[in-house]
Amino acid sequence: MFKSKRVHVGILVICLLLILLGGAAMYIKINYTIKTVYVEGNVHYTEEEIKSIVMDGPLGDNSLYLSFLYKNKGIEGVPFVDVMDVDILSPDTIKIIVYEKTLVGCVKYLDTYVYFDKDGSVVESSSVRTVGVPQIMGLEFDHMVTGEKLPVENPEIFSNILDITKLLQKYNLTSDKIYFNRAGEITLYFGSIKVALGNEGGRLEDKLMVLPEILGKLEGKSGILQMQTYDEKSGKYAFRPEE
Repeated sequence: MFKSKRVHVGILVICLLLILLGGAAMYIKINYTIKTVYVEGNVHYTEEEIKSIVMDGPLGDNSLYLSFLYKNKGIEGVPFVDVMDVDILSPDTIKIIVYEKTLVGCVKYLDTYVYFDKDGSVVESSSVRTVGVPQIMGLEFDHMVTGEKLPVENPEIFSNILDITKLLQKYNLTSDKIYFNRAGEITLYFGSIKVALGNEGGRLEDKLMVLPEILGKLEGKSGILQMQTYDEKSGKYAFRPEE
Protein backbone atom coordinates (compact mmCIF):
# COMPACT_ATOMS: atom_id res chain seq x y z
CA MET A 1 0.00 0.00 0.00
CA PHE A 2 2.84 2.36 0.87
CA LYS A 3 4.52 1.56 -2.44
CA SER A 4 1.26 2.23 -4.32
CA LYS A 5 0.98 5.61 -2.61
CA ARG A 6 4.53 6.51 -3.67
CA VAL A 7 3.68 5.60 -7.26
CA HIS A 8 0.59 7.82 -7.20
CA VAL A 9 2.65 10.71 -5.76
CA GLY A 10 5.28 10.19 -8.44
CA ILE A 11 2.66 10.23 -11.18
CA LEU A 12 1.13 13.36 -9.69
CA VAL A 13 4.53 15.11 -9.61
CA ILE A 14 5.20 14.13 -13.21
CA CYS A 15 1.79 15.42 -14.27
CA LEU A 16 2.39 18.70 -12.45
CA LEU A 17 5.79 19.06 -14.13
CA LEU A 18 4.26 18.35 -17.53
CA ILE A 19 1.54 20.94 -16.87
CA LEU A 20 4.16 23.49 -15.80
CA LEU A 21 6.35 22.75 -18.81
CA GLY A 22 3.35 22.90 -21.12
CA GLY A 23 2.29 26.20 -19.59
CA ALA A 24 5.80 27.61 -19.90
CA ALA A 25 6.02 26.46 -23.52
CA MET A 26 2.65 28.02 -24.28
CA TYR A 27 3.68 31.27 -22.56
CA ILE A 28 6.92 31.42 -24.55
CA LYS A 29 5.12 30.64 -27.80
CA ILE A 30 2.47 33.31 -27.25
CA ASN A 31 4.74 36.04 -25.89
CA TYR A 32 7.99 35.41 -27.76
CA THR A 33 6.60 35.00 -31.27
CA ILE A 34 8.42 37.53 -33.44
CA LYS A 35 6.37 40.34 -34.95
CA THR A 36 9.05 42.97 -35.66
CA VAL A 37 12.57 42.46 -37.02
CA TYR A 38 15.36 45.03 -37.49
CA VAL A 39 18.49 44.25 -39.50
CA GLU A 40 21.76 46.18 -39.41
CA GLY A 41 25.26 45.71 -40.80
CA ASN A 42 24.12 44.01 -44.00
CA VAL A 43 25.70 45.12 -47.29
CA HIS A 44 25.79 42.07 -49.54
CA TYR A 45 22.32 40.82 -48.63
CA THR A 46 18.93 42.53 -48.40
CA GLU A 47 16.99 42.61 -45.15
CA GLU A 48 14.59 40.00 -46.49
CA GLU A 49 17.45 37.68 -47.42
CA ILE A 50 18.96 38.00 -43.93
CA LYS A 51 15.58 37.32 -42.33
CA SER A 52 15.06 34.20 -44.43
CA ILE A 53 18.51 32.89 -43.45
CA VAL A 54 18.09 33.52 -39.71
CA MET A 55 14.38 32.80 -39.25
CA ASP A 56 14.45 29.36 -40.82
CA GLY A 57 12.99 26.16 -39.41
CA PRO A 58 10.03 25.33 -37.12
CA LEU A 59 11.19 27.68 -34.32
CA GLY A 60 12.40 30.42 -36.65
CA ASP A 61 9.73 32.81 -35.36
CA ASN A 62 10.73 32.49 -31.69
CA SER A 63 12.93 35.24 -30.33
CA LEU A 64 14.33 33.25 -27.38
CA TYR A 65 15.30 30.32 -29.59
CA LEU A 66 17.03 32.55 -32.16
CA SER A 67 18.85 34.49 -29.45
CA PHE A 68 20.38 31.28 -28.06
CA LEU A 69 20.97 29.77 -31.51
CA TYR A 70 23.02 32.72 -32.81
CA LYS A 71 24.84 33.67 -29.61
CA ASN A 72 28.61 33.93 -30.33
CA LYS A 73 28.25 31.61 -33.29
CA GLY A 74 30.09 31.85 -36.59
CA ILE A 75 28.12 31.42 -39.79
CA GLU A 76 28.92 28.68 -42.27
CA GLY A 77 27.55 28.40 -45.78
CA VAL A 78 26.68 32.10 -46.11
CA PRO A 79 29.24 33.86 -48.33
CA PHE A 80 30.60 37.22 -47.10
CA VAL A 81 29.12 36.80 -43.58
CA ASP A 82 31.36 36.02 -40.60
CA VAL A 83 28.95 36.26 -37.65
CA MET A 84 25.30 37.14 -37.04
CA ASP A 85 23.88 38.01 -33.61
CA VAL A 86 20.23 38.15 -32.60
CA ASP A 87 19.36 40.63 -29.84
CA ILE A 88 15.94 40.60 -28.15
CA LEU A 89 14.64 44.17 -27.92
CA SER A 90 11.32 43.01 -26.50
CA PRO A 91 9.68 39.56 -26.43
CA ASP A 92 8.21 40.02 -29.92
CA THR A 93 10.96 42.24 -31.41
CA ILE A 94 14.50 41.27 -32.41
CA LYS A 95 17.49 42.95 -34.02
CA ILE A 96 19.72 40.90 -36.32
CA ILE A 97 23.27 42.27 -36.39
CA VAL A 98 25.32 41.14 -39.38
CA TYR A 99 29.12 41.13 -39.22
CA GLU A 100 30.42 40.72 -42.75
CA LYS A 101 33.88 39.59 -43.75
CA THR A 102 36.31 42.43 -44.44
CA LEU A 103 36.73 42.89 -48.19
CA VAL A 104 39.23 45.26 -49.78
CA GLY A 105 38.64 44.50 -53.44
CA CYS A 106 37.78 41.91 -56.03
CA VAL A 107 39.22 40.64 -59.29
CA LYS A 108 37.49 39.02 -62.24
CA TYR A 109 38.65 35.43 -62.67
CA LEU A 110 37.02 33.33 -65.39
CA ASP A 111 33.28 33.89 -64.83
CA THR A 112 33.46 34.82 -61.16
CA TYR A 113 34.43 37.72 -58.95
CA VAL A 114 37.11 36.79 -56.44
CA TYR A 115 36.97 38.89 -53.25
CA PHE A 116 40.08 39.35 -51.12
CA ASP A 117 41.05 40.97 -47.81
CA LYS A 118 43.77 43.49 -46.90
CA ASP A 119 46.49 40.84 -47.14
CA GLY A 120 45.36 39.62 -50.55
CA SER A 121 43.88 36.39 -49.18
CA VAL A 122 40.82 35.10 -51.02
CA VAL A 123 37.70 35.43 -48.86
CA GLU A 124 34.95 34.37 -51.24
CA SER A 125 34.19 33.94 -54.91
CA SER A 126 30.82 34.71 -56.45
CA SER A 127 29.15 35.33 -59.78
CA VAL A 128 27.58 38.43 -58.21
CA ARG A 129 29.36 41.78 -58.43
CA THR A 130 29.02 43.50 -55.05
CA VAL A 131 28.40 47.24 -55.03
CA GLY A 132 30.88 49.17 -52.90
CA VAL A 133 33.81 46.79 -53.37
CA PRO A 134 36.13 48.07 -56.13
CA GLN A 135 37.20 45.76 -58.91
CA ILE A 136 41.00 45.70 -59.12
CA MET A 137 42.41 45.43 -62.63
CA GLY A 138 45.97 44.81 -63.74
CA LEU A 139 46.72 41.94 -61.35
CA GLU A 140 48.03 38.82 -63.05
CA PHE A 141 47.67 35.32 -61.58
CA ASP A 142 46.92 31.86 -62.94
CA HIS A 143 44.97 30.26 -60.09
CA MET A 144 43.27 31.04 -56.82
CA VAL A 145 42.44 29.12 -53.63
CA THR A 146 39.97 30.33 -51.00
CA GLY A 147 41.82 31.21 -47.81
CA GLU A 148 45.16 31.68 -49.57
CA LYS A 149 46.82 34.78 -51.02
CA LEU A 150 46.36 35.56 -54.67
CA PRO A 151 49.64 34.48 -56.34
CA VAL A 152 50.52 37.81 -57.94
CA GLU A 153 54.00 38.79 -59.06
CA ASN A 154 54.29 41.68 -56.60
CA PRO A 155 52.56 40.92 -53.23
CA GLU A 156 53.24 44.50 -52.05
CA ILE A 157 50.47 45.64 -54.38
CA PHE A 158 47.93 44.65 -51.72
CA SER A 159 49.38 47.20 -49.32
CA ASN A 160 48.92 49.86 -52.02
CA ILE A 161 45.34 48.72 -52.63
CA LEU A 162 44.59 48.96 -48.91
CA ASP A 163 46.05 52.48 -48.73
CA ILE A 164 43.92 53.60 -51.67
CA THR A 165 40.69 52.07 -50.40
CA LYS A 166 41.22 53.67 -46.97
CA LEU A 167 41.70 57.08 -48.58
CA LEU A 168 38.65 56.58 -50.79
CA GLN A 169 36.57 55.85 -47.69
CA LYS A 170 38.09 58.82 -45.85
CA TYR A 171 36.98 61.22 -48.58
CA ASN A 172 33.63 59.51 -49.27
CA LEU A 173 34.64 58.34 -52.73
CA THR A 174 33.28 55.15 -54.30
CA SER A 175 35.38 53.93 -57.19
CA ASP A 176 33.95 51.23 -59.47
CA LYS A 177 37.35 50.01 -60.60
CA ILE A 178 41.01 50.58 -59.75
CA TYR A 179 43.59 49.86 -62.44
CA PHE A 180 47.33 49.34 -61.91
CA ASN A 181 49.59 49.20 -64.95
CA ARG A 182 53.04 47.61 -65.01
CA ALA A 183 54.69 50.95 -64.20
CA GLY A 184 52.63 51.21 -61.01
CA GLU A 185 50.46 54.02 -62.33
CA ILE A 186 46.96 54.14 -60.87
CA THR A 187 43.68 54.90 -62.63
CA LEU A 188 40.39 55.18 -60.79
CA TYR A 189 37.01 54.71 -62.47
CA PHE A 190 33.98 56.71 -61.38
CA GLY A 191 31.24 55.85 -63.85
CA SER A 192 32.11 57.58 -67.12
CA ILE A 193 35.07 59.46 -65.57
CA LYS A 194 38.56 57.97 -65.45
CA VAL A 195 41.00 59.56 -63.02
CA ALA A 196 44.69 59.06 -63.89
CA LEU A 197 46.70 59.53 -60.68
CA GLY A 198 50.15 58.50 -61.86
CA ASN A 199 52.46 56.64 -59.48
CA GLU A 200 53.43 59.31 -56.96
CA GLY A 201 52.38 57.52 -53.79
CA GLY A 202 53.45 60.38 -51.55
CA ARG A 203 51.03 62.79 -53.22
CA LEU A 204 48.12 60.38 -53.46
CA GLU A 205 46.17 61.81 -50.53
CA ASP A 206 46.62 65.38 -51.78
CA LYS A 207 44.98 64.37 -55.05
CA LEU A 208 42.14 62.35 -53.51
CA MET A 209 41.42 65.12 -51.02
CA VAL A 210 40.28 67.48 -53.79
CA LEU A 211 38.73 64.81 -55.99
CA PRO A 212 35.13 65.00 -54.62
CA GLU A 213 34.92 68.69 -55.53
CA ILE A 214 36.41 68.14 -59.00
CA LEU A 215 34.12 65.19 -59.75
CA GLY A 216 31.16 67.34 -58.73
CA LYS A 217 32.12 69.88 -61.39
CA LEU A 218 32.45 67.12 -64.00
CA GLU A 219 29.08 65.51 -63.26
CA GLY A 220 27.34 64.38 -66.43
CA LYS A 221 30.54 64.39 -68.47
CA SER A 222 32.75 61.54 -69.66
CA GLY A 223 36.47 61.54 -70.20
CA ILE A 224 39.85 61.33 -68.48
CA LEU A 225 40.79 63.51 -65.53
CA GLN A 226 44.57 63.79 -65.73
CA MET A 227 45.94 64.35 -62.23
CA GLN A 228 49.44 62.96 -62.73
CA THR A 229 50.85 66.48 -62.52
CA TYR A 230 48.18 68.07 -60.34
CA ASP A 231 49.45 71.26 -58.72
CA GLU A 232 48.15 71.73 -55.17
CA LYS A 233 49.11 75.41 -55.07
CA SER A 234 47.32 76.48 -58.24
CA GLY A 235 44.60 73.82 -58.07
CA LYS A 236 44.91 73.29 -61.81
CA TYR A 237 44.08 69.99 -63.46
CA ALA A 238 43.52 68.76 -67.00
CA PHE A 239 40.37 67.04 -68.26
CA ARG A 240 40.21 65.37 -71.64
CA PRO A 241 36.62 64.74 -72.74
CA GLU A 242 35.82 61.59 -74.66
CA GLU A 243 34.03 61.98 -77.95
